[in-house]
Amino acid sequence: MVLFPNCKINLGLNIIEKRKDGYHNLETVFYPVAWNDALELVTSPEAPYPGIQFNSSGLPIAGDPDSNLCTKAYQLLAKDFPQLPAVRVHLHKAIPMGAGLGGGSSNGAFMLKMLNEKLLLGLDATQLMDYALQLGSDCPFFIRNTPCIATGRGEDMQALALDLSAYRMVLINPAIHVSTAWAFAQLKPQPAAIPVSEAIRKPIEQWKDILLNDFEAPVIKQFPEIGQIKEQLYQSGALYASMTGSGSTLFGIFPANRHLESSIEQHHSIKEISPL
Repeated sequence: MVLFPNCKINLGLNIIEKRKDGYHNLETVFYPVAWNDALELVTSPEAPYPGIQFNSSGLPIAGDPDSNLCTKAYQLLAKDFPQLPAVRVHLHKAIPMGAGLGGGSSNGAFMLKMLNEKLLLGLDATQLMDYALQLGSDCPFFIRNTPCIATGRGEDMQALALDLSAYRMVLINPAIHVSTAWAFAQLKPQPAAIPVSEAIRKPIEQWKDILLNDFEAPVIKQFPEIGQIKEQLYQSGALYASMTGSGSTLFGIFPANRHLESSIEQHHSIKEISPL
């Protein structure tokens, strides 16, 4: 069985407060986009090894395979479903890591969905989201995988009727790794002057000044190149440009007939993608 985990962008991201459990309450819009990895699952009931055998190709994945969210997803379900057969899993990685795109979270969530469907576990969406939250704060979104306003840790989601398919969307990854822990340490959590849930309902032409990502200011201060790319996106005609997540990937939303300037294309990893 093969699935193609996609990534997401954040349209606005406000870190409201730090919780007693060490996590943060936030408000954001998760929007799925079609930059995909490939995830293959093969059951191996006669395998000489227990559990999961994981390997990958494409972009290199740092760390031990046992720490990969695909492996953790299998192990999580195996606690409640000890009858799970041994499986072989191959992940072809195309979504950059440490880039604010949620690629690892997507892999873990799609692994849960794949195991549920392939092995007929009978879990509904709510149950899958409960498992996904144990993997990470962004993981539940990829169970739903439709535009939504997210609050809490990101697991409380309200459906949002937002369709950006009439626009061109361009992602730029400057190959700068931004530590999420470092980025959170730079913030003083507080509610936004205009909540994300209010700003997102304004015309896209107004988003530039009201739909803000709290991580942008400290990340751009540390890595000025990111701010320069954002400004170039606006100079090229973007209606809205922002960093996604804690960075470092930026995206621009353009009118359908607008094209980027060659000066941007020459210096950065660029991908034109389709909103889902």
